[in-house]
Amino acid sequence: MRIFIVECNEEGLIKASEIVKKGKIVVYPTDTVYGLGCDPYNPTAIERLFELKSRECKPLPVLCSSIDVVKELVKLDERGLKLASKFWPGPLTIVAKKNKTLPKILTCGSDKLGVRIPNHEGARKLIELCGGSLVGTSANKSGLKSPRTPGEVLKLLGRGFDIMVDGGPTPLGRESTVIDMTGKSLKVIREGAIKASDLLN
Repeated sequence: MRIFIVECNEEGLIKASEIVKKGKIVVYPTDTVYGLGCDPYNPTAIERLFELKSRECKPLPVLCSSIDVVKELVKLDERGLKLASKFWPGPLTIVAKKNKTLPKILTCGSDKLGVRIPNHEGARKLIELCGGSLVGTSANKSGLKSPRTPGEVLKLLGRGFDIMVDGGPTPLGRESTVIDMTGKSLKVIREGAIKASDLLN
């Protein structure tokens, strides 16, 4: 299967965004690790992404280009806005209650959604070109380590995607920290590039 590999420049990002809009799957660099993405409003593309990752239905996070897009997707309370202003753009995924109707398969029927604004200019530009939001899960088979380079993506994922944006090694090389804000107290789901203690202070 032929895949396109493009550079992380304007021309490459435009090409990648056009492919995403056609319901296809993209691999792209972020500040944390390489992400696997598709249109979060396209259930067929999301289903294909799950198959590519060999992953059972587990909610997928959505990366956003701006706080305005985030607010369209989820309800951010005062705590969420405070954390967003402190850690975004950056390696923090905030899980909050959904604000709008999204394909059931994206969240596997949950009323929650994980959102993040990455601290990576190329990733944000791509997301913006795709309409402001893009699925952003690690570009690997489920259970394997998350890839930092295009070479690791090909080794860990194979070639089932449609286009890859090559941005070289990712800066952090660690997944984002995930925090659930839907309860009365904050709950750290996964400690990644940001320490849990830094969030709970």
